[in-house]
Amino acid sequence: MIVAGVMSGTSADGIDVALVQIKGRGIHCRLELLAHHHAPYPRKVRQYVLASMNAVASVAELSRLNFLLGELYAVAVRETLQKSGFECELVGCHGQTIYHQGNAMPFLGRDISCTWQIGDGSVLAARLGVPVVSDFRPADMAAGGKGAPLVPYLDYVLFRHERWGRIVQNIGGIANLTAIPPAAGIDDITAFDTGPGNMVIDAVAQRLFNRPFDRNGRLAAHGKPLGPVERDLLRQPFFHQPPPRTAGREEFGREFVSAFLRRCGKANKHDVIATATALTAQSIGHALRRFVIRTHATQGRSTRSEPQTFREFIVSGGGTKNQTLMGMISAELADLNLRLRTTDEIGIPSEAKEAVAFALLAYQTWHRLPSNVPSATGAKRPVILGKISYA
Repeated sequence: MIVAGVMSGTSADGIDVALVQIKGRGIHCRLELLAHHHAPYPRKVRQYVLASMNAVASVAELSRLNFLLGELYAVAVRETLQKSGFECELVGCHGQTIYHQGNAMPFLGRDISCTWQIGDGSVLAARLGVPVVSDFRPADMAAGGKGAPLVPYLDYVLFRHERWGRIVQNIGGIANLTAIPPAAGIDDITAFDTGPGNMVIDAVAQRLFNRPFDRNGRLAAHGKPLGPVERDLLRQPFFHQPPPRTAGREEFGREFVSAFLRRCGKANKHDVIATATALTAQSIGHALRRFVIRTHATQGRSTRSEPQTFREFIVSGGGTKNQTLMGMISAELADLNLRLRTTDEIGIPSEAKEAVAFALLAYQTWHRLPSNVPSATGAKRPVILGKISYA
């Protein structure tokens, strides 16, 4: 079956489409990426999406945006099909996250966790003439999970290895990892959000340099991270919360960035964006040491307390294009004896991986198979994800 996976992430930079041929069932299925395509959001659409994430939109505008994104997703998929010459039989669309609250909070007498991804599946199905699976996260949350991360199912299918462990790190707006020990069953993996990915960097680039992002990390390359600010930020409770954990703009969005800039004071603006970049790299390193790779202190040095389990650190997402960030991550890995790679080396372009994931999750749903990973999300049981809109 050829499935189109559609992803628009927390960076709200646009729509990624991946055409994937999938054969088999469950964790033993085989995937081949046939084509992928990125369609940037029109400027005004991106502004509306970002405003909606910050609750600066009316109910009427949110409803209109929901249907508009369905139309834009359909255009992006159609463009991918036309350029590639393939036809798809099913679409898996993540949608655009407007709000995600993985932990239950009191609301009108009940403790409620919730999530909201917009981009109507029925519109997409009607325009393309094929069934669409969308709204993936609520089923996991209804089963007691946090609704994220969901990509670990793909990570397990693609990257598990009999002889050595791999850590798969995605750096989108938010950064998340999946740690897969050697010969692991799917319940043996650890997966969680490490913290901000590109989200804070992009916001600082916009506010200080009037640029949507730091292309290739060039702005940060001219600065030096502000050590006291970094150390202060990494003391925040999120970074010390054990998995399962999830994050979004609610943790690292507009309010966080405003507080971050206040901490930086009147520092050189290149130092400020270098500090934002270092925060992503150091939060990844902190997560690895604290929650994935067990270490102990011996004579002031950090050494492994058990035989080497993980050998490779495989990175995907837009963050791989930021050379300054990748250099900082490489420095974080220096004492962990991990080989740094990107998914591009293994046949999955970095920018296409999450779209591939939702193609796979849709395929599993179509065949009535679960695809959440309870050890990653905290759900009480495996569940079938998503809702199906028929053409």
